[in-house]
Amino acid sequence: MAKLYFHYATMNAGKTTMLLQASYNYRERGMETMLFIAGHYRKDDSAGVISSRIGLEAEAELFRDGDDLFARIDDHRRHGSLHCVFVDEAQFLEEEQVWQLARVADRLGIPVMCYGLRTDFQGKLFSGSKALLAIADELREVRTICRCGRKATMVVRLGPDGKVARQGAQVAIGKDVYVSLCRRHWEEEIGRVEPEDLIGFAGEVRGR
Repeated sequence: MAKLYFHYATMNAGKTTMLLQASYNYRERGMETMLFIAGHYRKDDSAGVISSRIGLEAEAELFRDGDDLFARIDDHRRHGSLHCVFVDEAQFLEEEQVWQLARVADRLGIPVMCYGLRTDFQGKLFSGSKALLAIADELREVRTICRCGRKATMVVRLGPDGKVARQGAQVAIGKDVYVSLCRRHWEEEIGRVEPEDLIGFAGEVRGR
């Protein structure tokens, strides 16, 4: 039976590369896939592009708040075969859109693979991630490491000045940089606890 999957991780863990590779594997075997990527910070209505840090990319449809993803996928299926749906930046999905994707798996029999972040730079769940963690059939963590070698589960946002942001909008597109950290070093960087060493962004400021 088809399932709704949620592959989650912090930044720079290779989620997008995994998505593109999985879609390629389907298409290499003559099966059709449909790809989505968040259009929230894209200004036009042109087709989106899913691209990875290692240079892989593929065209994708944009999704925004209020879109009925079940209807769009069902319409695509009616005009040709469809074997799997892939969603990048799934943290930006609305709760109702996650349920729509679940219905794609349950009622259309098409597996749906969602890839995205679990939490934001303040350690809070995104709306899409919260819903996916609640109802997805399978949860798969994509692991990466902190600077200390531990598993990274959190992320900090660095502004254009290189300093760690501790407040602000959940999503910021521009010159901000995101760095994945373990929970211990994330707490130090955002100021929840005093740094124990001079390693990292908080340590750099403290040591000046």
